[in-house]
Amino acid sequence: MSYFSSAEEVYQYLGGVFLVANDTEGVGEQLRAGNLVLRIDYSAPTASITVVLKEPAIEVIEGDSELAPDIRMSMSADNGNKFWRGEYNVAVGLAKGQVKAKGPVSKILKLIPMSKPVFPLYRELVAQKDAAL
Repeated sequence: MSYFSSAEEVYQYLGGVFLVANDTEGVGEQLRAGNLVLRIDYSAPTASITVVLKEPAIEVIEGDSELAPDIRMSMSADNGNKFWRGEYNVAVGLAKGQVKAKGPVSKILKLIPMSKPVFPLYRELVAQKDAAL
């Protein structure tokens, strides 16, 4: 069974973590320094999130977007959940074909360490959902 029951939950948690990070001192600045547009297409349930990681603030667009992403990734929503918990290695997922990515490899590899400070924020964000399971 999937962790997320609907696209709305994917947006609430996998999209929402970027908004929480934006408002967290030190974390938002680090992510915005990436100066790029990231699109993540999730499956099971199907959802797409475009994240503008630029100053003055991170913007999250739910669903389709006309913005051209610098990096486009696709993975299951369950793997997205595991990644933000710090339990899933995207590089291994790419090697196994569980994660697909398009865009400059250098930008993709730069994103991964930038996301580590977000892990505890995500675990806090989903704590109430976890408690209800």
